Amino acid sequence: MSSDTSRPVKAAPSLLRSGAVVGVMTMLSRVLGLVRDVVFARFLGADSGADAFFVAFKIPNFLRRLFAEGAFAQAFVPVLSELRQKNGGNALKLFVDHVAGCLGVSLLTVTALGIIAAPVLAIIFAPGFYWDNPVKSTLTGDLIRITFPYLFCISLTGFLGAILNSFDRFAVPAVTPVLLNIVLIVTAIFIAPRMDEPAMALAFGVLVAGVLQFSFQLPFVARLGLLPKPRPVWQDPHVKKVLLLMAPAIFGVSVSQINLLLDTVLASFLPSGSVSWLYYSDRLTELPLGVFGVGIATVILPALSRQHTASSDQFSATLNWALRCVLIIALPATVALIILAKPILFTLFQYGAMSERDVNMASVSLMAYSLGLAAFMLIKVLASGYFAQQDTKTPVRIGIIAMVANMLFNFVLVVPLHFGWQLGHAGLALATGASAFLNAGLLFQGLRKSGAFTLNGGWRHFLTALLLASVAMGAGLWFGVQWLPSFADLPWQERLLNTGGLCLAGFVIYGAVLLLTGIRRKHLTVV
Repeated sequence: MSSDTSRPVKAAPSLLRSGAVVGVMTMLSRVLGLVRDVVFARFLGADSGADAFFVAFKIPNFLRRLFAEGAFAQAFVPVLSELRQKNGGNALKLFVDHVAGCLGVSLLTVTALGIIAAPVLAIIFAPGFYWDNPVKSTLTGDLIRITFPYLFCISLTGFLGAILNSFDRFAVPAVTPVLLNIVLIVTAIFIAPRMDEPAMALAFGVLVAGVLQFSFQLPFVARLGLLPKPRPVWQDPHVKKVLLLMAPAIFGVSVSQINLLLDTVLASFLPSGSVSWLYYSDRLTELPLGVFGVGIATVILPALSRQHTASSDQFSATLNWALRCVLIIALPATVALIILAKPILFTLFQYGAMSERDVNMASVSLMAYSLGLAAFMLIKVLASGYFAQQDTKTPVRIGIIAMVANMLFNFVLVVPLHFGWQLGHAGLALATGASAFLNAGLLFQGLRKSGAFTLNGGWRHFLTALLLASVAMGAGLWFGVQWLPSFADLPWQERLLNTGGLCLAGFVIYGAVLLLTGIRRKHLTVV
């Protein structure tokens, strides 16, 4: 890899601006998501009701990511972008109407089946509940029956968001999740405490939020003149193309989500609270992943879809730019989450129903998940390179390999060790991260072998600078944690102040070392 950084291909101000908009909006949503989880910890903790709700919420949420934001978006956006360039007008509107009709019929069918089969789904996705605690399994089934219609609403919301993203209207889809967080926060604080089973109130909150999110995006799509009038025309050749691309993409884009769902299945056999510990730690890992990994992947997909036929150099350059943007966040975030796992969890969650033991257990899985953070983010970007070329088969093949590897890692790691303890839920997190690195590595290798992607100049210098800055930041944070008193013994004000101070110090150290090693803004504003 050359260290020459003097020959940028082309400035990327539009991508940078779009990325900044998505990042800011997503950050707002993620911050509110953290507030939501703080409220959950305060009123639900990590007891049986919390475990049941998190399983019931994860199933439709998983399917939403799989179909709406995952496979569907990756198949729909390239076809829509292609049709927009070649035809536009009435052909584009008919395509949107036909997709809306086919998607709507499919979602209604799946939703109805999900509601009817809720008790069975509870057993499938949390079999440990059924064998160890039938009451908990019954509650999970009741909650699934309430939350499952969220799949219908939020998948249609994802459909509308994909239309907006295709026209570079990134802000509205990025801010839409704020509504879910606001509804759940209000429900948890004002309604849940008044019910015999607080988790039941949250389940209804999820359903209400889905309706609001769908309704919120309708007027913005109407302004584009593309408000759908659903007509299920399965014979439309463009609809068939989306379905053809979507079938394998269901697997390829969502392997990490499938692995997380498998973690939930296995965690249901572990001690009570394991599902909740994984939930809280996964949520913190999702913050940088959602803000930067998903945000950048969302921004580059329409651009890559246009570039892959017009300019192979620009296609490759855009991927280089996206990978740099991801890594400059992923590496320090990994180090910070590992070192500050306990301080962050104590500051955010250890109040009310959340015990000190719950925080200690969640911190172990947070450190384990954090090890795979860079891979989770890279997958989002690298997969976009395939989907923009309308190649969904390769990510599927790679995804199958990663999923099999994840199950093997689970078998190896989630077993008693010779030291008198077991990895348990943390082993599940480690296995997920290890399989993610395998996934990302194979995606990267495949793009390079195909000739669609080549590394441009400056990568050796860039990576060396990131590693030096991350190590320096990690050393500073470690000494800071040793110097401060135990967070378990502090009131929330001091916890917040100390954690904020550590994060600020880490940011300053990281930025200063990057500057000393020669990294400048131009390295992220040119591709």
